[in-house]
Amino acid sequence: MAEPFFRMLEIVVPRVVNANGPHLTIEGLENIPEHGGAVLALNHTSYLDWYPGSIAALRRGRRLRFMIKAEMTRVPVVSYVIRHVKLIPVDRSAGSGAYDVAVRKLRDGELVGLHPEATISRSFELREFKTGAVRMAAAAGVPIIPVIVWGIHRVWTKDHPKHLWRNHIPVLAKIGTPITPSGDIEATTAELRDTMVAMLEQAQLQYPHPSGAYWVPRRLGGSAPTMAEALRMREAELAERDRKRLKRGKR
Repeated sequence: MAEPFFRMLEIVVPRVVNANGPHLTIEGLENIPEHGGAVLALNHTSYLDWYPGSIAALRRGRRLRFMIKAEMTRVPVVSYVIRHVKLIPVDRSAGSGAYDVAVRKLRDGELVGLHPEATISRSFELREFKTGAVRMAAAAGVPIIPVIVWGIHRVWTKDHPKHLWRNHIPVLAKIGTPITPSGDIEATTAELRDTMVAMLEQAQLQYPHPSGAYWVPRRLGGSAPTMAEALRMREAELAERDRKRLKRGKR
């Protein structure tokens, strides 16, 4: 493999994580193809969901090109990483450019990772899915691989402190059987979500959930927001973002 910066990260980052936690278990690794393009669709509960997906790809001798919100390019260090790891910045107001880049990479035989939910789920349940993952897989003629990550939200998620060092938190990644997109984008998106809902429930059954913990979904006895509460929080967040943007525009 070329790309010396990427190779350096592949050597250094897993060693740092192994020393500090979290401790990652991956099931279904064989479902990631050793060759050829594929879309990896991951649930989104954390700022670190990319890590288990990337490690899974690495263990198959692959590299995962994640789609990342374009705002992150404004952070110099992150922008450097994005360029040298060849991530795909997504401008949510004009996403067609990123879509075209992703389809091209898939046709070139690469793995592309993204979150069909588009944003972090504060309820830690699956939000409604956008159709982008299925549309790009269909356009490139590649499969979609459902991936559920559980536990990484205990390390770093919205509205809660980070626990990046010496955390020793168990993280489970379940990789499902590849799905071939049909001509019906909406139907395949529904199939993908239904599959990931079942996988998420399986992952949660394998994981201990202390009563009242902020990172445990309400239906499992935790204190995480319900889906309805999380949606209201998201609406308030977007309204505040719009207010600040409008205020800056008036200056």
